[in-house]
Amino acid sequence: MATLVEPPNGVKPKGKHYYSMWQTLFEIDTKYVPIKPIGRGAYGIVCSAINRETNEKVAIKKINNVFENRVDALRTLRELKLLRHIRHENVIALKDVMMPIQRIGFKDVYLVYELMDTDLHQIIKSPQPLSNDHCKYFIFQLLRGLKYLHSANILHRDLKPGNLLVNANCDLKICDFGLARTSRGNEQFMTEYVVTRWYRAPELLLCCDNYGTSIDVWSVGCIFAEILGRKPIFPGTECLNQLKLIINVLGSQQEADIQFIDNPKARRYIKSLPYSRGTPFSLLYPQADPLAIDLLQRMLVFDPSKRITVTEALLHPYLLGLYDPRCNPPAQVPIDLEIDENMGESMIREMMWSEMLHYHPEAVSANA
Repeated sequence: MATLVEPPNGVKPKGKHYYSMWQTLFEIDTKYVPIKPIGRGAYGIVCSAINRETNEKVAIKKINNVFENRVDALRTLRELKLLRHIRHENVIALKDVMMPIQRIGFKDVYLVYELMDTDLHQIIKSPQPLSNDHCKYFIFQLLRGLKYLHSANILHRDLKPGNLLVNANCDLKICDFGLARTSRGNEQFMTEYVVTRWYRAPELLLCCDNYGTSIDVWSVGCIFAEILGRKPIFPGTECLNQLKLIINVLGSQQEADIQFIDNPKARRYIKSLPYSRGTPFSLLYPQADPLAIDLLQRMLVFDPSKRITVTEALLHPYLLGLYDPRCNPPAQVPIDLEIDENMGESMIREMMWSEMLHYHPEAVSANA
């Protein structure tokens, strides 16, 4: 549980109070009353809380020592920039970013999100049965959120069950935008260790430079398969093993299907793999709706140019009656996420501060 504690130096700053949770000190705006810690990840601890002004339950994520690692600092900045512009039912809402006491020396960042009950990874792992309707509704919402992101020129690039938050009534929201990019970013794909391999499209495994929205569709296909089978479809141990697992299921590819591979060495590797006839998805998932199998087949296509698009997937017979284009307008404007990857700590800090000010107009006038 959350325990109210004295400030570390005995001086209580105006508008803040201190709580201890899981041996971690939280410096929180007084309008929030923490309830309990609910999760711990590579980027910090998340607790549930109540906003006293609105009586709304929220999730507060503390990112500890955000500037200790430049990659983490850039991820946080990217998430701040992106979520300020996004308003969609199937994307997590960032409700507030707490203003630090000091502009120059702050180390921790506190993000306030809407509170969700669990994530899809926990649901898949649980013994709770999942009906065809559950599966259909999860995939529909994921595609719907993705269509909105793609219309804003955003590739998520790290879709996986743990990044899909779910409520008790089965509402689903996409979260974690630290790896998101605008569709034609000129920087290289992030290093392997930060991108979850099991959900990574062949064109990324093969280091192709020219990738697009179809990388997210592949990830949706992997998630879809995991809901149907209650386990990952391609749990590779490293990059080359990941490609072998994919070929084992999809079968060996024709010459025409590997033309997109611009790296001769990567193309040779694919050709060198032992011949595989592949395994039909209907054998892997014998209990699944045949229409679900058909949609899955169209998502998990090796050649990205032949993969189904998000819009086509939403109009697929499996999702009949769920998608109405009139109720799903695209984003108003494309979002620019281009950030200079080489900028120093002071510039990242300054940009974070200016993002925080969007949530605190009173601080803007105080600093004017």
